[in-house]
Amino acid sequence: MRIAVAGSIATDILMTFPGRFKDQFLEEQMHKVSLSFLVDELVVHRGGVGANICYGMAQLGRESLLVGSVGSDFADYGAALTEAGVDISHVRICDNLHTARFTCTTDLDANQIASFYTGAMAEARELDLGAIHAATGGIDLVLVGADDPDGMLRHTALAKEHGIALAADPSQQLARMEGEQIKQLIDGATYLFSNEYESGLMVQKTGWSHAEILDRVGVRVTTHGGDGVVIENSEGVLAKIPAVPTPGLVDPTGGGDAFRAGYLTGRASGLDHEAAAQVGCTLATTVLETVGTQEYKLDRPAFLQRLAGAYGQEAADAAGTALGLV
Repeated sequence: MRIAVAGSIATDILMTFPGRFKDQFLEEQMHKVSLSFLVDELVVHRGGVGANICYGMAQLGRESLLVGSVGSDFADYGAALTEAGVDISHVRICDNLHTARFTCTTDLDANQIASFYTGAMAEARELDLGAIHAATGGIDLVLVGADDPDGMLRHTALAKEHGIALAADPSQQLARMEGEQIKQLIDGATYLFSNEYESGLMVQKTGWSHAEILDRVGVRVTTHGGDGVVIENSEGVLAKIPAVPTPGLVDPTGGGDAFRAGYLTGRASGLDHEAAAQVGCTLATTVLETVGTQEYKLDRPAFLQRLAGAYGQEAADAAGTALGLV
């Protein structure tokens, strides 16, 4: 199965605030907030949801095709992705713009305040998924993740036009998009990804109930942070998977992207929903215990050992065999 991932490609600037955001806000002054957080750590890493997902899939041995738009400063980043096993041949380079930048501050409770500079990401609307589909000999599934909103809508329309199965993952862009746009993104999707909060936001913005959304997609995958993942379709719950314990949590950034990488790799390798989600949850834990979203190198024996510890040796053996990790 050839999987394309259309989503943001960005540089992450990650900072740590040695306090709690909640202690800095005055309820009676929330209408005119003016705060500056003195941070004690700053790191710069490669990121963006599209690149993060492709990197995770590559760590699990699955080929993936990255579709996105970057700036003239992408050379080193692109070389690192290629070395990791990600196909960047259909990444669009804009000579007059910078690659998108994600700036995020995390407090002691793992709460985050972030800003996102679009930069070259705005040119993602110029990409032609139909042409990429033809040039690569056919895409079986495309995940349309957070990106330029017009680009997301165009990717979705072209996927439907060319009969490419769609995994809808609007995530951070839900706050920006109108209900009718969200409907276009999720209606008819083979998979719909969101976290618990985003799930409620979809209902609010589209006017569709949870049941109505289930009637319009194949499978809905909802992450609940430390409470795991729920997978369901219009007939009911397919699986509930607990999260892998993460005692060494250092940075929540990128955990959801890693879950998607593991889940889609598992599904593409023939695993059922439960087993694929177990792979996703285990990979997510690896990222949560790493500062940066692409700074880990998967230790396959350790990965399978951790999966076994969380879900049992039989589950680890099945995953290892299906993914070719043993």
